Amino acid sequence: MSDRTAKALGRRKFLALAAPAFVAASSLSGIARAAVYPEKLLSLYNIHTGEKLTTVYHADGAYQEAGLAELNHVLRDWRTDEVYRMDTGLLDFLHDLHVKMDSAEPFHIISGYRSPKTNAKLRNKSKGVAKRSFHMRGMAADIALPGRDLLALRKTALDMQRGGVGLYTKSGFIHVDTGRVRFW
Repeated sequence: MSDRTAKALGRRKFLALAAPAFVAASSLSGIARAAVYPEKLLSLYNIHTGEKLTTVYHADGAYQEAGLAELNHVLRDWRTDEVYRMDTGLLDFLHDLHVKMDSAEPFHIISGYRSPKTNAKLRNKSKGVAKRSFHMRGMAADIALPGRDLLALRKTALDMQRGGVGLYTKSGFIHVDTGRVRFW
């Protein structure tokens, strides 16, 4: 038997075994589904606009459009008021980071989405702003977590291996993004 045939049989066998589990999970009652697919929520405070938000953005195994819209609004480019659809991977990263940090405080948002115009303006003022910033793609956020040490927040984010993590001690925040894993 060739390697290709063995792999195909392996996939078929996996699918044959996994299919009943998938069907069972998809037919669960609401209570059972909640146990299998716990809600994900985020609590944010935008330091520039003063907006506070706690919202469920994922429930019953699916992203919730109303919660996503609320998060997109709070994470908008506050300089231009432009709203952008944030990467759900970033939202999941933030959710999981918040859980690991075991905090009741909301993340303080220093920067979420940044329009190309805003990014160019900031880039002219600072060498620390990337030309192709993940902020412009809704894949990055600059955050702080009151009551938690900035270095501990950075270490936890780094340990998660979910993307880029930058430390800005003078400004009191870390950068997280869903690009390749790297740090600075």
